Amino acid sequence: MPLSYPETYYAQSLSEITARPALQGRTEAEVIIVGGGLAGLVTALELARGGLKPLLLEAHSVGWGASGRNGGIVSPAFACDGDAIAARVGPDAARALHRLTIEGVARVRGYISDLNIAGAQPTPGLLNLRRFDKASDLHAYAAEFARDFGYEFTYLNRAAIRERLVSDRYFHGLADAQAFHIHPLNYLRGLAAEIERLGGRIHEASPATQAQLRGTVKIIKTAQGEAHAPRVVLCTGGYTDGLVPRLNRAVLPIATYMMLSEAAPDLIASAIRTPEAVLDDRRASDYYRVVDGGKRLLWGGRITTRAASAAGVAAELRREMIGAFPQLAGLKTDLSWSGQMGYARHLMPQIGQMEPNVWHATAFGGHGLNTTAACGKVLAEAILGETDRIQMFKAFGLDWAGGPLGLAAAQLTYWKLQAQDWWRER
Repeated sequence: MPLSYPETYYAQSLSEITARPALQGRTEAEVIIVGGGLAGLVTALELARGGLKPLLLEAHSVGWGASGRNGGIVSPAFACDGDAIAARVGPDAARALHRLTIEGVARVRGYISDLNIAGAQPTPGLLNLRRFDKASDLHAYAAEFARDFGYEFTYLNRAAIRERLVSDRYFHGLADAQAFHIHPLNYLRGLAAEIERLGGRIHEASPATQAQLRGTVKIIKTAQGEAHAPRVVLCTGGYTDGLVPRLNRAVLPIATYMMLSEAAPDLIASAIRTPEAVLDDRRASDYYRVVDGGKRLLWGGRITTRAASAAGVAAELRREMIGAFPQLAGLKTDLSWSGQMGYARHLMPQIGQMEPNVWHATAFGGHGLNTTAACGKVLAEAILGETDRIQMFKAFGLDWAGGPLGLAAAQLTYWKLQAQDWWRER
């Protein structure tokens, strides 16, 4: 069965092309995982390492959704900011959650190293940059992270930024040497191979059509088969559908966009002189990095709550790129695409147990690479009975996301954030 991926830079640069068969007939398993993105694969891997034999069902090919077509940046963060987390759970619990995001960064690095996922291409460094002239809060933030977590940032003034980026757009920044960026689809495919090596099974082209979750034995049906198991984990992210209505009501699908430049290494190097990833600290941020050995530029940003033309949004991204780097006005766009992220109303991951032996891990809100690595481990620990760390997410449940009104509110919020960014920079 052929692989099924949208046309992206990552799909064009796969390190291997193993396809996996669809589920056929009836089968038994120790645990069924629905969804072959970041959350599903990490959870399956950690369960396999703990002695269970997972069966994973993916509607397309592993990493087909936003998990395999994102910016590839691995850094310690949730979508929800620290003050909002502390307001809900208190400062001590908030610090524990932030430690988990740092753990997630280390876990991704460890998976790539331990499994020798060469195609993941980890590249160190992330620049968090500011587009207006204020730095006092950046110094305070760096001091807080060093004090609370032993995590060091390096402050960059305008001159230091210009050594890396030939642009007048940025005033201040923090360099994070522990963060890095990767080829997310090759990373995911490396996880999938390890799951199978440990005895797990993965079936692609197997969208779940029915879920029977009551009773001792849970049943997930597909078009051509059905799987029976005592445990089920739902990891459907931004592509959550009506399979389990309670989960569907709790997740907002939010689209984000990326574009890939033509191969023009000399032109790109005239503007960007660092292999580090770049993220501006606007509330409606852009992010970018060089790929393909510095030959191409990958640029992402923008969100919409309804499907939009990726090519049309790429024109907006180009305006941002040229605004920061006028010298790149002649750089052509070869490819653009989008992907749907899952967001909860409270902007935190939803990790927990819906009912006896039915678990969920979703809504990572654009910060999936590090948070799924940590949360998949935490969820596996709960299923295996090893720890109760999953209780850290108890305050962030499956709140109703608001349906169409929730999507409208999310879009209005994004436009408000764009206006606030504009005002701060003015």
